[in-house]
Amino acid sequence: MRYLALLRAKQPTTPVPPELMAAIAKLGEEATTSGSLLDTGGLAPSAAGARVTVAGGDLTVTDGPFAEAKEVISYALYEVRAKEEVVEWTSRFMKAHRDLWPGWEGDADILKVFGPEDFPFPE
Repeated sequence: MRYLALLRAKQPTTPVPPELMAAIAKLGEEATTSGSLLDTGGLAPSAAGARVTVAGGDLTVTDGPFAEAKEVISYALYEVRAKEEVVEWTSRFMKAHRDLWPGWEGDADILKVFGPEDFPFPE
């Protein structure tokens, strides 16, 4: 099963502590070696993006930035056997932030990515 973890936080005003970068690299290597981590990436501030909306039959495009206090700043795509595994990987990632970047606050949403197993073919 694939899951997408989206990290949401305020855009940092201080550089990422080198200890945190080392912990993230080590965790990423461990997750990749286990076969769980498929891809990761950092995301630019929403000012560089756009939102496409359909409402009332109209399609609108709004350039960023968006008003939310926190922005989606990175993602990780996992292939795991159970939801509990991605929750564990994501919790370890968040704990590293808590422990190595004083004052940092954020949250992560874990979303299941539909796969063929979710749409069985009729027999």
